[in-house]
Amino acid sequence: MTPEQVSLVQASFSKVVPIAGTAADLFYDRLFEIAPEVKPLFKGDLTEQKKKLIAMLATVVNGLDKLDTILPAASRLAKNHVTYGVQAKDYQPVGAALLWTLEKGLGEAWTKDVADAWVQAYTTLSGYMISEAYPKTVAAE
Repeated sequence: MTPEQVSLVQASFSKVVPIAGTAADLFYDRLFEIAPEVKPLFKGDLTEQKKKLIAMLATVVNGLDKLDTILPAASRLAKNHVTYGVQAKDYQPVGAALLWTLEKGLGEAWTKDVADAWVQAYTTLSGYMISEAYPKTVAAE
C-alpha cells in the first residue's frame, strides 16, 4: 500500500467510528445476505462479535502504516478462524460485505480513491491471513 492509500483508509475509517454499531449491523446483515452459508459459523448473539469486528478493524487500520506490527496478530486471528470452520473462500464475501458497509456508511466520502485504498488494504491483509491459515491451499494455487 502507498502512504496515500494508508492515509485514505485511516481518514475514512475515522468517519465510520462514530457509527460503529450501525456499521457492524450493516456488515453482518450484508454478509449473511450474500453468503448465508457462513451464518452457522456464528453462534448465538452477535453483540460481542460486532464489538470484536470494530475493534479488530481499528487495530488493523491504525497499524497499516507499520504493517509488520499487526501481522503476527493477523496470523493468530487467521489460524483461530480455521478452528471455527472458516475456509479460505469465506474471505471473499467478508471483503465484499466490508466494502459494501463502508460505501453505505461513508456515503459521498466513498470515492474511487477511497474504495481502491480499502480494496488494497483488504486484499493485502486477507491474502496474508489466507497464506498463514491455509498454506497448503495457497501453495496449490
